[in-house]
Amino acid sequence: MSWYYQLKQEEFMQHYHLRFNVETTFFMMKVKFGDLIRSKDKTAQINEVLLKVLCYNICVLISAMFEFGIEPKLLD
Repeated sequence: MSWYYQLKQEEFMQHYHLRFNVETTFFMMKVKFGDLIRSKDKTAQINEVLLKVLCYNICVLISAMFEFGIEPKLLD
């Protein structure tokens, strides 16, 4: 990887940036909702993780609404 970094630094940094974003997101989810998965069954574990991702995305949307002053439009 050192050789790849030295020869193709721009390409390396594009991939590293994506990895860094994913690791940061996982860390933030663990901080907000904890890092334990309480379910024993494999399907239940997957559902629990997906629910944590959904809840995290909802929290990010709500904070963005307040930060940027976005008013939600409710459908009648």
